[in-house]
Amino acid sequence: MRVALFITCFNDALFPRTGQAVVRLLQRLGHTVEFPAAQACCGQMHFNTGYRPHTLPMVQRFAETFAPYDAVVTPSGSCAGMVRHHHRKVAAQYGDAPLLHAVEGVAPKVHELSEFLVDVLGVTDVGAYFPHRVTYHPTCHTLRMLRVADQPLQLLRAVRGIDLVELPEATSCCGFGGTFALKNSDTSSAMLADKMRHIQYTGSEFVTAGDNSCLMHIGGGLSRLKTGIGALHLAEILVSREGDAR
Repeated sequence: MRVALFITCFNDALFPRTGQAVVRLLQRLGHTVEFPAAQACCGQMHFNTGYRPHTLPMVQRFAETFAPYDAVVTPSGSCAGMVRHHHRKVAAQYGDAPLLHAVEGVAPKVHELSEFLVDVLGVTDVGAYFPHRVTYHPTCHTLRMLRVADQPLQLLRAVRGIDLVELPEATSCCGFGGTFALKNSDTSSAMLADKMRHIQYTGSEFVTAGDNSCLMHIGGGLSRLKTGIGALHLAEILVSREGDAR
């Protein structure tokens, strides 16, 4: 299987360790991971804020860049959701028949990390060791667009040493929502306050999720409150081994 990493612009700019963790994890499972340098933004921000025609060049680039691969893995449920559910809409409305055909060939091969591990590779135990109390936040796009619900929890339950605790009101939004947090900051802050209260209730050392965008929002709030609770992407927990410093 020829596998490509779609890092996403958010991770590339702010959380490069997450992409590195994905590559190390998949290599540990016996897969060679390629990183096509031509990749760029999937266009989610433009699409969601109403600049849909401007998304077309990004849809074209994505389809061209990832066409040669059997699977495309990304540590972002929101970007995977954008490609799988909205690239076809952009191609159909603003592109042409060849682009629509190309998108329909590529989009189904795009997988969020946990669904790739569990649903495609059939793996739940990746040999991880993470001796900490952890709670899991299911991000909105991962849960509602991709219908990825139990896969991350299956992977976390198999991690040695972990104390995995259920997050109250887990499926409620953290309030990030991309530009929603900027345009509706008061509402976003209120939603974040609820999410942080529930996380603190668990007594966890770390909160994890499949999207660093939400983790940045949550982690920033937890840091400002000086809670001592860290926000860590699922990939970085799954790649941890005994002897790693944390």
